[in-house]
Amino acid sequence: MSIPFVKQLDFAYGHVAEISPLVRRVVANNPSAFTFHGTGTYIIGRGQVAVIDPGPDDPAHIEALLAGLAGETVSHILITHTHRDHSPGAALLQQRTGAATYAYGPHPVPRGGLAVEEGGDHDFRPDFLLADGESVAGAGWTMTALHTPGHISNHLCFALEEEAALFSGDHVMGWSTTVISPPDGNMTDYYASLTKLLPRSERVYYPTHGAAINASTTGIAPQEFVQRLIRHREAREAQILACLAAGPQSIPAMVERMYAEVPRYLHGAAGRSVLAHLIHMVADGRVLADPAPHEGALYRKA
Repeated sequence: MSIPFVKQLDFAYGHVAEISPLVRRVVANNPSAFTFHGTGTYIIGRGQVAVIDPGPDDPAHIEALLAGLAGETVSHILITHTHRDHSPGAALLQQRTGAATYAYGPHPVPRGGLAVEEGGDHDFRPDFLLADGESVAGAGWTMTALHTPGHISNHLCFALEEEAALFSGDHVMGWSTTVISPPDGNMTDYYASLTKLLPRSERVYYPTHGAAINASTTGIAPQEFVQRLIRHREAREAQILACLAAGPQSIPAMVERMYAEVPRYLHGAAGRSVLAHLIHMVADGRVLADPAPHEGALYRKA
């Protein structure tokens, strides 16, 4: 079944938009192949507010955010994860507001490690660590952290109790699938983190990039959207097995076949995703790697 991606977003850079009674959003002017229109920074509450993902190191974006919050107080800064399109703005916002930062932890990849998407924010250190299931609260809002590794091992989603909403970061996006890039990106974890959302009751997801995911925007409930993401990944693994039916294959050869209709400038990211699938498939015994799972290995069916 196809995934009903939403490619449209009604927004203006620097404008704080009303999304729901408790949610506002301002989009940073950092569009790219990985950020879509840019980073959507969310404001939760009224009067005393939380800010989710202040975005890149962009003073203009923080000024626009603060201008839209004139007369209000930022009490919490929540970070879904530490890629540079999500967390560096926290330092700028904290300098202006004194609000504490909350996240699962600092960037998990050492300096000099593989750059994924916009790269890692190695300077970020949260004031408070949030474990899976822990909550923070403010004036009229309660946010519960869900640890959802896969895209990156320190990824959190945040559930807003009062509106049955989930801020899904890069774990679930409405405009595209999520990049899973080893070694810190982990397909086994990603499957588990998607499955973790299925029994939950949120009626709307707010990704950091792109439009909301709900029955109005996609025609299906968020949980069905997640189920289709899982089926999409399973179909990718079926494609991998089909490639390997012809004999041992390299990742570049499989990418050429599997992503023939995808622009070539995205083939590098596609190769990382295929590697993540192959690591998962070697671990569960469906595929063998020579010598071990990595970008330059040859793969064959077990």
